[in-house]
Amino acid sequence: MFWQIMLFLHVIAMAYFLGGQIMLAANVVPVLVKGGDQSQIGSVARGFGMGSLVALGVLVLTGMGMASHFELWDESQFQVKMALVLATFISVFVHMARGNSRFLMVLTFALTLATVYAGIHLTTPLY
Repeated sequence: MFWQIMLFLHVIAMAYFLGGQIMLAANVVPVLVKGGDQSQIGSVARGFGMGSLVALGVLVLTGMGMASHFELWDESQFQVKMALVLATFISVFVHMARGNSRFLMVLTFALTLATVYAGIHLTTPLY
């Protein structure tokens, strides 16, 4: 039961991080840009950024716990996922430091999708 809760928290944090990126890119930013009030974009992005840091913390803690429990550290698929996680973290922190950069937004989103795919591939058999 404990590891099911850990997995649940991991998936919820991932859903917040990935879902938030999709919501911002597809809905919030276009509406704010169209409405001409670009000052609110920064405020919304900062709010999401703070939530994202919490989600990333949950992802790291639950992921490390599950990797240790299920002895995944030496698995090549897991190491690919960890490389993607590291690249995503770097992209997030550079994006936070540099502000509004479409390239960094797209890069972070692509890396997040790749990381989620790697996680699904790691935990489910291929059909």
